[in-house]
Amino acid sequence: MEKRPVRFFNTTGPCNPWDHYMLPPEERLIGSQLHRYLRDNLYWVLHAPRQTGKTTFLQNWARNINAEGSMVACYVSVEECRAISDSDKAMKSIYYSICGFAERQDITIPVLEDKDSEGIVGRTLTKWAKMVGPKPLVIFFDETDVLSGEPLLSFLAQLRAGYANRGAGKFPISVSLVGVRDIKDYLFTVRGGVPNPGSFFNIKADSVLLGNFSKNDIERLFAQRADETGQKITADAIDFVYDQSRGQPWIVNSLLQRATMRVLDEGCYDTVTLQIVLQARKQMVLARETHLDSLAARLEDTRVRQIVEKLMTGESDPALSEGDAFRYCLDLGLVSMERGTPQIANPIYRETLARVATFGAQSAIAEPEWRWQNDDGTLDMDALLKEFQKFWRANSEIWEQKMNYTEAFPHLLLQAFLQRVLNGGGHIDREYAAGRARMDLAVEYKEKIYIIEIKLIYDYISPQTVREDGLTQIRRYRDTINSTAPAYLVVFDRRSPKKKAPWDERIKWDIEGGITILGC
Repeated sequence: MEKRPVRFFNTTGPCNPWDHYMLPPEERLIGSQLHRYLRDNLYWVLHAPRQTGKTTFLQNWARNINAEGSMVACYVSVEECRAISDSDKAMKSIYYSICGFAERQDITIPVLEDKDSEGIVGRTLTKWAKMVGPKPLVIFFDETDVLSGEPLLSFLAQLRAGYANRGAGKFPISVSLVGVRDIKDYLFTVRGGVPNPGSFFNIKADSVLLGNFSKNDIERLFAQRADETGQKITADAIDFVYDQSRGQPWIVNSLLQRATMRVLDEGCYDTVTLQIVLQARKQMVLARETHLDSLAARLEDTRVRQIVEKLMTGESDPALSEGDAFRYCLDLGLVSMERGTPQIANPIYRETLARVATFGAQSAIAEPEWRWQNDDGTLDMDALLKEFQKFWRANSEIWEQKMNYTEAFPHLLLQAFLQRVLNGGGHIDREYAAGRARMDLAVEYKEKIYIIEIKLIYDYISPQTVREDGLTQIRRYRDTINSTAPAYLVVFDRRSPKKKAPWDERIKWDIEGGITILGC
């Protein structure tokens, strides 16, 4: 196909080189041996979070294999099998998916006279391999993690049955199973309802991960646009895109697409500056696009909620990263390990998750009728936080019973209150990770920064220790943001006896060393 004169940064569906700016996805494969999978007739697994480039890679590689001419390669998505629990129906659905995707790729496939569901996938692959022989057949099965239970077991069993006889004219020489999770992490429910952890795909040679962009990748990606249009991007804008995305491909493309086609007019090729990318970020978060919305919807999953809550509170839990819940969040791309510390994968996800978790509370908070701005229009943070103390006193005990996040409730309610008052006029940057025992907020309003740190007192730690640690930590955090910014340490006493104490003993306001300390 002919390349369009000016391509664009793609955020919907697979990328192709004639419409979209793109880098070869195979450059980001971790632990792969692509040449061996074809040369040595190997079966393998590819897993990565959604919208990172898996489908783009598979379709491009299939095109390249077919263009070379010595093999026949076909990409097949089994997504239509989602939620099909009946094995017979699922196998027929996979058969029709194979036929449909082969036709779309102009690949001839034999028609089965006997369409009985028993062994239909294996029979199809056997007959297909024989038809295209002496050329070897290669199949990429995408979205295989939509299968579960008996349908998954049946599908894998048919691949295993043909594996020993694989070869040109006999059975596909190489098969890849592709999805969000590594197949070894699936939990199968076998007959009788007994959970059986492990892999039934024991013929795989490799489990390959598709990684994120590096900062250099982002520079190379935008360089393609610079070559086409002459448009430039500043170094600090590139740094910001990488910092906010941590290289997550969809976020990178979304920020660059919005910067070049929405903040700037589509035909405008002015230099993309940091301020332009900042506007693009704000648009993206407020738009709640499908990628962010679907990720946020995962908060309904108890596995995700328990991990996110511990990260929000900064709880130190040595078992946090060991269980299936954390591995599941890793596979989703929701969390990452940075220098050995579990945390939310990037600042965009941190803000999105916090906004979703606080949306109900924020909507229920009345529009402020009290003064929260100074005469010059700047934020009166003292007045705002004093009002929050009143709000906490009046509502916290009732609202806590209604929110899903008991441990993170103080953090979320304060953020909901701030977000409601600022109402889009300001911005909140959030820092939280496991083991930090705090959440840091940097509130920006009319180009002025305010630092807030949230700490919790529990029965096992003294209030004085929490206070001293908090003062040290907030000074350190403020120095990394703006050393002259007003700083507030907000301490919530979560000890059981203290919750029963009179409110006049619990609500406090103090100043030490230039830091305002609030007791709640």
